[in-house]
Amino acid sequence: METRQLGGDGPVLSVIGLGCNNFGMKLDLDASAAVIRAALDAGITHLDTAEMYGQGASEEFIGASLGGRRDEVVIATKFLPRPKDEPYQPGALRRRILDACEGSLRRLRTDRIDLYYQHYPDVEAPVDEALETLDDLVRQGKVLHIASSNVTAKQIEIAAGVAGAASLTRFCGTQIEWNLLNREVEREVVPAARASKVGIVPYFPLASGMLTGKYRRGREFPSGSRFDRLSFFAGKVVTDDNFARVEGLTAFAEQRGHTVLELAIAWLNAQDGVASVIAGATTPEQVRANAAASAWTLTAADLAGLSGLAL
Repeated sequence: METRQLGGDGPVLSVIGLGCNNFGMKLDLDASAAVIRAALDAGITHLDTAEMYGQGASEEFIGASLGGRRDEVVIATKFLPRPKDEPYQPGALRRRILDACEGSLRRLRTDRIDLYYQHYPDVEAPVDEALETLDDLVRQGKVLHIASSNVTAKQIEIAAGVAGAASLTRFCGTQIEWNLLNREVEREVVPAARASKVGIVPYFPLASGMLTGKYRRGREFPSGSRFDRLSFFAGKVVTDDNFARVEGLTAFAEQRGHTVLELAIAWLNAQDGVASVIAGATTPEQVRANAAASAWTLTAADLAGLSGLAL
């Protein structure tokens, strides 16, 4: 599988990343290990998790499943902000980050985190406190690279400026929700990341399942599917307009011998600045389907044709 560097100085990632948010929630240890093995067999070496996934179980399952294969992967995890009911005082965010890092290292059974994300920005704490603390962790070797997640364009610009002025380790990447049905980030966030030489890692590439091809207009949701179980996700994306767009995208992909799922991931991989696309999976079969999308490189004609669909 193709690999790309995240930003100008980040880690080298497989262009498909394995989203591990299902570990410890929908999947037990054995099922999680099977998904990880399938990912490694498919050439996926970028594992994305967070301390909040499964209340820490996701990290635990990754650590238990990798065993002697730890050095074959890039582990990305994320720390949570301070509790909302905790008033900010200088040093509070630093303590939160340091505690989170130690917890993640222990659960992952590793001596370093390859890519450490600030899962959500702490709007009350100065960004200097986060960057200085993360810089200390990098200097200690406990973290190799740092990144942001769920940020605004302004927050990207401010963090880049602070890191540059103080000679601190910079955010090499940012993780954002981006897919063919949700392109809001293209207005400000994506341009800001490109301007700051911050690599981009899209998540929810399949729009919570709308871009898998499993949902059809006028039909009941498949039993046990995400939309069948979780009305929250269905309410966000199940609209007549989106069904019409998916139908057009499906026809476009099938005319070229591909699935709409492969199109959704290949389109993101064709965007400037994208290093890796995070795709979750609950079975080895889903892992292989996600990995197959990495083989399709959209041509300029393909991209022009997609623009013609008025996306």
